[in-house]
Amino acid sequence: MAPATTHNALARRGIIGGYIRVMDKLSRISAYLACAMFIAGVLVICQMVFIRYLLGMSTSWQTEFTIFSVTAAMLMGSPYVLMTGGHVAITIVPDALGGITRTIMRLIASLFGLGFCAALAYASWIYVFEALHGEWTTGSVWNPPLWPALLPMAVGSTLLSLQYVAEILRGES
Repeated sequence: MAPATTHNALARRGIIGGYIRVMDKLSRISAYLACAMFIAGVLVICQMVFIRYLLGMSTSWQTEFTIFSVTAAMLMGSPYVLMTGGHVAITIVPDALGGITRTIMRLIASLFGLGFCAALAYASWIYVFEALHGEWTTGSVWNPPLWPALLPMAVGSTLLSLQYVAEILRGES
């Protein structure tokens, strides 16, 4: 994985610096988990192609597993993408204005992103607990419990919210 972008040395001290370091570490761990989930999805697709097209047998769980694992990889990898600045951003106006105006615009954008991700995290955790306590299943032929497939959405959006806070505290929002 690529190293994090260069960060303000002042933001690395004290409690705030500790929080930023913890979040950066959690984002990296989350990225490794995302990588493993993506690889698992790719391997299962290869297995499905082998079973279905070379052996002529039917498959029951591979498509659903791949959808869940690749979606989970995207959600779990998002905090790392935010930390490294790998997200898509249109910065024509802030870059043209520069200075304090650019800083304020980026802060406002980060606050909106944080608000959205926090709301998504809250709703996701409710959804996970409803699926867990209601014993929901996917309703497919495989029919696994639904909560493990929903958990990466809750964890990923929570970590993304916390990484937004770290980026705001870092002062490079």
